[in-house]
Amino acid sequence: MGISRSLQLLFLLLFSFFALPVKADDGYRLWLKYDLLKDEQLRKTYASTISSIVYEGEKSPVIQSATEELQLGLKGLLGKEISLKHTNTTNLGSIILKKDNTEKLTNDEGYHIYRQGKNIIVSAKTDNGILYGSFALLRNIQTGQSLAKTDITSSPKIQYRMLNHWDNPNGTIERGYAGASLWKWFELPERLDPRYKDYARANASIGINCTVVNNVNASARFLTTEYLPKVQALANVFRPYGIRVFMSVNFAAPKILGGLSTSDPLDPKVRQWWIDKTKEIYAAIPDFGGFLVKANSEGEPGPQDYGRNHADGANMLAEALAPFQGTVIWRAFVYKADANGDRFKAAYEEFKPLDGQFKSNAIVQVKNGPIDFQPREPFSPLFGAMPKTPLVMEFQITQEYLGFSTNLVYLAPLFKECLDADTYANGAGSTVSKIVDGSINHYQKTAIAGVANTGSDRNWTGHFMSQANWYAFGRLAWDYTLSSELIADEWIKMTLTKDAVPVKIITNLLTGSRENYVNFTTPLGLHHLMGQGLHFGPHPWLEKSARPDWTATYYHRADANGIGFDRTKSGSNALAQYSPEVQKQWENPETCPLPYLLWFHHVAWNKKLSSGRILWDELCYRYYSGAESVQKMQNDWKSVKTSIDPEIFEDVSGRLLAQQREAIWWRDACVLYFQEFSKLPIPAPYQKPERTLTEVKKITDVYQLR
Repeated sequence: MGISRSLQLLFLLLFSFFALPVKADDGYRLWLKYDLLKDEQLRKTYASTISSIVYEGEKSPVIQSATEELQLGLKGLLGKEISLKHTNTTNLGSIILKKDNTEKLTNDEGYHIYRQGKNIIVSAKTDNGILYGSFALLRNIQTGQSLAKTDITSSPKIQYRMLNHWDNPNGTIERGYAGASLWKWFELPERLDPRYKDYARANASIGINCTVVNNVNASARFLTTEYLPKVQALANVFRPYGIRVFMSVNFAAPKILGGLSTSDPLDPKVRQWWIDKTKEIYAAIPDFGGFLVKANSEGEPGPQDYGRNHADGANMLAEALAPFQGTVIWRAFVYKADANGDRFKAAYEEFKPLDGQFKSNAIVQVKNGPIDFQPREPFSPLFGAMPKTPLVMEFQITQEYLGFSTNLVYLAPLFKECLDADTYANGAGSTVSKIVDGSINHYQKTAIAGVANTGSDRNWTGHFMSQANWYAFGRLAWDYTLSSELIADEWIKMTLTKDAVPVKIITNLLTGSRENYVNFTTPLGLHHLMGQGLHFGPHPWLEKSARPDWTATYYHRADANGIGFDRTKSGSNALAQYSPEVQKQWENPETCPLPYLLWFHHVAWNKKLSSGRILWDELCYRYYSGAESVQKMQNDWKSVKTSIDPEIFEDVSGRLLAQQREAIWWRDACVLYFQEFSKLPIPAPYQKPERTLTEVKKITDVYQLR
């Protein structure tokens, strides 16, 4: 007797259901992907080593986070439940979390992971150290490290390791390319999105211990009784992961919120207003970190509105924060509009004379370069110029000038290039990193900040590969001696694949991506050529804007004689802000390294360079090879397809296609525009762009309408 038609349909539906592929990876888990280890032998080795987690002391919220993460991670990676015990009663191996004042650790957040008989000990002086050590142990297992002779000692080199969020109260993000704000302000404090906890987990896993939740172009609204409970709710979620909350504040808040006639930092009523407001904040958030301030910059209010200086403003807030051990972070991103000046020099000229005038709980935050997060900049001359004032390094993780979320640009090489640069402030070896960590000038407080690239997109960062930049910032903030390659290797194995050949291919793809981007956008030291407003796409012909230093022509200065900004003695003399040893590296156009040539020199189009090419030919070579490199990036990515989750593979593939289109747009725009000055032919074997300059300009015009 045959099977009825309805039963046949039922069987067909059931078969189709069970034959469905496993749900693809949407990137939400970041590098905390605790999937079952594919290497069965390795998995068995780990499983036989770890039978339980033991913590004998009182379990604080931070220790609770550590044990929960270990149980979650080990269950996923090893495929078995790992019990939590208060005493070690088993003869099998255990992970023992232990408070210990070992001299091996240089500070309270460090950890020591080592073998003791059959057990693995995670030792630290504090709960936070145990949390970081627990994540480090999981990272070792995720990346397939042997536990047989484990002996790892690690302490963070910088005290405050923070993300700066440029999020607004209306849910938008300034320079955000991954959706809306993570913080759902209108739901807070009543509803806590589960994503807040996952954000905290991700940050703790790479050692980030501070977060500034709102935009430096700050709304005073964050200081009101409406918003303080919302920030308090976030702080309560972050606290069990060792993360302290900071807020950006509007300097004019006493006028805006307090009804005062002034915000003069020397006015007693203004000072009292800040003292009272600070007390109110600490009553709600006892471990509140402090204030971040952007003042007298790009239209933001500040102490100069009242004839005072930056130290006056910072010290007023430092005084209000001091009873609570809070810190004020004062940004040095300031510049006045001056058509005949050099914006390069602005921060140094304003802050260098104030060295030593800031209170001990006030620190100055300096962008990595002297202009504004360009694809390549020399290190800011302020690093090494303020020995009496702690300086915070500010990097940008979000890709404002690096192709937004359509371009694959791994930023660890950019971060390393700056951190490893030698300032010669105290002789050879006085690297920027040693200025920032306080080891040169013995700063009492040290900090490093990254402008976050997170948003509401399911994968957090828009471009999946941009997760690597968040990860790299955290790892370098903890230990700036790590290499770009090692960090890439870790991230790839934790998020994409552990297959050896694909890991190598993707590592090379990542580590070369920043140089590729520089080549097809701003080679040889060119800078600030992007579209105004959005800061997207090429706009080298931009000569009129609200300010002269928002144009491109202000920076490249192309004319019939050559191209580049003369910052030597014969020009703006910005080089004089560096130590003599650094000046010597860059002052002679004959010996200046090509990556910085046009940063510091106006060079003739037919000048022969160290590459053997004349300047014009070298410029064309960089633009064309840079654009061609994106095709190679696509080919490399295609070659690892079988090792990558299909959803991630397709998403990155599509963005690489977009990047290729944008790279050709940049190449055509810049080569055709600068050719109008050089009057030289595009050298062989490169073909002249198919589009005219007029046609390319129309593309840029359309983007400016956004």
